[in-house]
Amino acid sequence: MEVKERIDWLRSELHRHNHNYYILNAPEISDQEFDFMMRELQDLEQAHPEYSDANSPTMRVGSDLNKEFQQVVHRYPMLSLANTYSEAEVADFYDRVKKGLEGEDFEICCEMKYDGTSISLTYEDGRLVRAVTRGDGVQGDDVTSNVKTIRCIPLQLPEGDYPGQFEIRGEILMPWNVFEKLNQEREANEEPLFANPRNAASGTLKLQNSKEVARRKLDSYLYYLLGEELPCDGHYENLEKARGWGFKISEGMKKCKTLQEVLDFIKYWDTERKNLPVATDGIVLKVNSITQQRHLGYTAKSPRWAIAYKFQAERALTKLEKVTYQVGRTGVITPVANLSPVQLAGTVVKRASIHNADVIEGLDLHIGDMVYVEKGGEIIPKITGVETSARNAETGEKVQFITVCPECGTSLVRFEGEAAHYCPNDVACPPQIKGKIEHFISRKAMNIDSLGPETVALFYNAGFIHDFTGLYDIFYRQGEIMTIDDYYDKNPWEFMSIPGFKSKSVLKAMQSVRDSLQVPYPRVLYALGIRFVGETTAKLLAKAFPSIDLLAAASLQDLLEVDGIGQVIAESIIRYFADERNLQIIEKLKANGLQFALSEEVLSDRSDKLAGKSVVISGVFSKHSRDEYKALIEKHGGKNVGSISAKTSFILAGENMGPAKLEKAKKLGVSIVNEEEFLSMIE
Repeated sequence: MEVKERIDWLRSELHRHNHNYYILNAPEISDQEFDFMMRELQDLEQAHPEYSDANSPTMRVGSDLNKEFQQVVHRYPMLSLANTYSEAEVADFYDRVKKGLEGEDFEICCEMKYDGTSISLTYEDGRLVRAVTRGDGVQGDDVTSNVKTIRCIPLQLPEGDYPGQFEIRGEILMPWNVFEKLNQEREANEEPLFANPRNAASGTLKLQNSKEVARRKLDSYLYYLLGEELPCDGHYENLEKARGWGFKISEGMKKCKTLQEVLDFIKYWDTERKNLPVATDGIVLKVNSITQQRHLGYTAKSPRWAIAYKFQAERALTKLEKVTYQVGRTGVITPVANLSPVQLAGTVVKRASIHNADVIEGLDLHIGDMVYVEKGGEIIPKITGVETSARNAETGEKVQFITVCPECGTSLVRFEGEAAHYCPNDVACPPQIKGKIEHFISRKAMNIDSLGPETVALFYNAGFIHDFTGLYDIFYRQGEIMTIDDYYDKNPWEFMSIPGFKSKSVLKAMQSVRDSLQVPYPRVLYALGIRFVGETTAKLLAKAFPSIDLLAAASLQDLLEVDGIGQVIAESIIRYFADERNLQIIEKLKANGLQFALSEEVLSDRSDKLAGKSVVISGVFSKHSRDEYKALIEKHGGKNVGSISAKTSFILAGENMGPAKLEKAKKLGVSIVNEEEFLSMIE
């Protein structure tokens, strides 16, 4: 078989197996076999770029290259639906339809209203050519590269009776299990949690890095077919056709001929929806006949032939038994309400977050209060109110926020402008130490990906490590390549008792720890876990102080002179380096060979050619990625900014620069520089 034939065959088979797995739930081959075929196709495409295809199955993995989204006008406006919240309002809608159709018989198609982010997919000759968000209903963002990573959305349809061109709309969703895992990761990194799967899906779809989109495993259901040559007059029948073409269409869909059938459907799914793997927030009712839809027409904002019934937010009343407190990686103290168990949104709720002292004060909480509990996005329990009329002589005392750390007894502090209280004992408070180790090994820090939170806890609780320098004591011998025998000779026999940590895991950990010696200084600085020093701040500090020694010697005034470093961050850095225990940790890491200074190569490439200039990047580039251009701007003394203002020095513009940005640049008189001009500028 020739190369081109082999590539075509692999693409066809991978598209088929992908459909079997994600749409039909009937895989024919193992995951390993699928991966082998995918790897072979990737290798062949890399060796033969002349056979590239934008809809190849290899596009599912995404790309690290950033790409600014372009605005696309919808061929058919994406209107919103009017909402109803009661059976009476549903009956009113039904009567309006009956009156509008002058007594003509009609059917209502009832569908699940999935709680995600709307998407419009355009197909030409069976190939996905464009994916656009709802935007303002008139135009939206082109997110095609990100949507291609969603496995249940077909890139190439098999042979079928579909029109030459059509549009199909639906909802991009984040399944509950993926959402929970993502929020757990964000909580471990002390990043803001997504309120619900809808926000998480929307935020993911707008990420500039499609590889990260692929990692988050989005899902999709499609619910509306549009075009000039649709196969049927019935909306329900068109979706059944689309199902046959390979699209993922909800099973929660039914044609109803009477109002009672519609109400029965709503009642059934009000309970059954809690068993679905994705979030829903209602039922959509549509007149099934497209001819009748056209006859009924539209109001200024929504169609007259469709309406959304919204489920009531579920809440429960239960007793507040007590309030306990958790300590996070950076010492943040989070109060947790311990409740009498109550059934809510399909699960038993026993605990709820109260966020901080201000929330406790605002709710005027007392131990023994009867409190109202809801689930934000039906997953994060929260107290939304207190039934003060239920208070009696048995109600306990008012909840007072604690003043000392529940883990180590250190007096808590609250920094100016911060809502949270902190435990300042960041070198001897057990949850903070374990959290710092987890942060140190995380992907954006040292990327020691062979260890995880559970293993870290086991190592720490068993006394094998006391801080993250212990990882190098265990898995790395200074200046030498360790073998598995060295590892067992070096470490106590009790180490063998760590569950699941056998020879294969040991070898992976040794390799990851060894690889961490190549992590550049800015990421090492971020990995140290200095309070308030995130990724961006670490880069600013590394640029201003090219070695850890220079940073440690910096005065408060030196730090405040760095653009982007304020009083709170500067004082936190001073406190960190004033603690002898932190200095000892740094010396141990230095001895193991970690990078605590910018390399000579990086330093030699630096210049002040862009000193004092604020640069906005817009468009798509051919010579470098957006991240590479951002690094070049910083390397030459410039500052990357996200939006155009009168203070913007110039815009580095690639192809397809956003029209809104172009218009604003002209209005403010900001100059536009292309790739070639920019590279000449810094050469």
